[in-house]
Amino acid sequence: MKQVSLSGSLRENVGKKDAKKHRNEGNVPCVLYGGKEQTHFIVTELGFKKLVFTPDVFIVNLNIDGTEYKGILQDVQYHPVTDRVLHADFLEVVPNKPLIVGLPLTFEGTSPGVIRGGKMIKKMQKIRVKGLIEDMPDYILVDISKLEIGGSVKIKDIELDKLSTLDPPNSVIVRVKTARAVEEVEGVDEEEGEEGEGEEGAAEGGEEGATKPEGEGAES
Repeated sequence: MKQVSLSGSLRENVGKKDAKKHRNEGNVPCVLYGGKEQTHFIVTELGFKKLVFTPDVFIVNLNIDGTEYKGILQDVQYHPVTDRVLHADFLEVVPNKPLIVGLPLTFEGTSPGVIRGGKMIKKMQKIRVKGLIEDMPDYILVDISKLEIGGSVKIKDIELDKLSTLDPPNSVIVRVKTARAVEEVEGVDEEEGEEGEGEEGAAEGGEEGATKPEGEGAES
């Protein structure tokens, strides 16, 4: 899994007033939990640019006043108007202790159904998995090279070595549905086929009607 480093400072006080002061100074209040005890600290707002607004998941090497920790960014609170990072939660990575991570999905291959005119619908962007940090990949690969129109890939179709999924196994990750334009074209083709048969039958009937008078005229 990809790694990134952040440096922070311990918070002397914890509370709304203290958090507001740190935000006004360009820092983000954070908490690290999951280990022996919770650690409250601050990180500069600029340091979060490499962590947020990206689908990637990182092991974060935290240096908090000289003490080293490893963590995974678990939750971020944003300002509803400006999208500034207001608060962040980190889950501490403890050796031999399983953790839960939402891993991003990467789609591989070309869907035959899309080539035939179908529309691909991606229902999920991440899958929640549980396992040891050393077994976590950067992303989960989803093969769509055999996905026909009407077909789908579900969580139970994904093979994960040493990891277990926490989302329902029948949850659809991606599917290909018939595009409306394809349905309209198929409908037009069927109508044209029926009209063609009618015209052909009328033409055959017309030929029979034309030969009969000639035969009667010849006999007379």
